[in-house]
Amino acid sequence: MSTTLFIGLGNMGSPMALLHARAFPTAVFDLSADAVAHVTGESPATAVADLAELPEGVDTVILMLPTSRHVERVLRGDDGLFARLPEGALVIDMGSSEPGSTRELAAEGATRSIDYVDAPVSGGVIKAVSGELAIMVGGADDAVARAMSHLEVLGGSIVHVGPAGAGDAAKALNNLVSASNIAVASEALVVAESFGIEPATMIEVLNAATGRSQSSELKFPRYVLTGTFDSGFAYDLMLKDITIAMGMTDGLDIPVTRTVFDRLRDGRPQLGDHPDHTEIARLYGLGENRTTSQEENE
Repeated sequence: MSTTLFIGLGNMGSPMALLHARAFPTAVFDLSADAVAHVTGESPATAVADLAELPEGVDTVILMLPTSRHVERVLRGDDGLFARLPEGALVIDMGSSEPGSTRELAAEGATRSIDYVDAPVSGGVIKAVSGELAIMVGGADDAVARAMSHLEVLGGSIVHVGPAGAGDAAKALNNLVSASNIAVASEALVVAESFGIEPATMIEVLNAATGRSQSSELKFPRYVLTGTFDSGFAYDLMLKDITIAMGMTDGLDIPVTRTVFDRLRDGRPQLGDHPDHTEIARLYGLGENRTTSQEENE
């Protein structure tokens, strides 16, 4: 029987694995025993105790890992999955990886007759739970076609953006825009407050006018103005993603996003341990009644 091995059960990976296991035979692995127990307890998924012992019939692997280094460690080497998956297997990397690393891994997989697709996601935990993630897909046409049935269980918008690594590039650029939206809106609220306009009132104005964005419509009302800062996507992961995006910009004239990147990178020490990405607003003095934060992928 064909089985999918889903690796990485964090804030995003866990609800994604639950949805996948309800649609396909799925085995799950994570370093957190609690995360594995949650997914296997709430779905038909089976647990994998050790990646050294793959379940029988695994021909598809979905990765939801923090960085390219984690992906490389799982796939490469004598004990890596590339060496142990059957010819014709499919690997779908759904984390936010580096486009250059992804291209290399796709080429390495091809030498072993393994298809490789990068399919990073956006939408946060809410969309991961509902199966409405935006998925940006990179890879060869035939490999992407093979991956689509798996992606359709998890995403509401699935766009094949180009060859291997293109999905990761698109995700990094999306997060650069997303982070910039939070920073610009934060500055607007600070200016508005100096004129006697309450932050919540200014957000209402933005959302009724042309300045609205996903950040103003969701993140400010739910996570910033409440001071909870618990979107489930870490500042450090956002910073990782926008660093990837900036690494693609050599020789290009991008003064606006370069300024945003410098501000968010240089302001990171102000935010303490494990800040949420919505705490970008705290760099501007907003939402100082912080109550909690969480760390994971968006």
